[in-house]
Amino acid sequence: MSSEPAVAESLGLFPLHTVLLPGGSLSLRVFERRYLDLVRECGRVGRGFGVCLIIDGEEVGAPAAAAAFGTEAVIEDFGTGDDGLLTLRVRGARRFHADRVRVRDNGLQVADVRWCEPDPDEVVRPEHSLLVTLLERLFEQAGGEHSKAAHSRFDDAAWVGWRLAELLPLSLSQRQMLLQLDDPHARLDQVLALLP
Repeated sequence: MSSEPAVAESLGLFPLHTVLLPGGSLSLRVFERRYLDLVRECGRVGRGFGVCLIIDGEEVGAPAAAAAFGTEAVIEDFGTGDDGLLTLRVRGARRFHADRVRVRDNGLQVADVRWCEPDPDEVVRPEHSLLVTLLERLFEQAGGEHSKAAHSRFDDAAWVGWRLAELLPLSLSQRQMLLQLDDPHARLDQVLALLP
């Protein structure tokens, strides 16, 4: 009895000069026709779109070359800005790898994606306890939406890693490198190595 190969899932892409991390939020202003079409399609079928870091090119105009790893953006809220443009608040969900990207007539990039395995429920190891303390101090100073998180979240290796990747003054390439790591402990090792 042979098992059927997994069918690649199709996902519209929104390449940006930022890295959306799982659990992170992002505000967007949408004005290009291709992205308005993408948002309309996402609303119709009840799904998100992919955010990938731009490697070469710009956010507007010709389709940009984007990193193969990205994060699914789930729309949490939308409205209209003072300038009349559509505004979105999205939340990072699943990580993915784009195997093949094609460009529609309207310039929208659509990728065949493989979803990365969800982060395992792993407890922060003793060698990373300094990072938990650092994260608590960052929240005390900066506040933010995660600052009131349950204390149990600070035991979750993946959550601690993602929040530090958001809050620390890292370059886009460093954030992208962290996004591409599957092991939450390896991610924390890298965060530790990136500290000054």
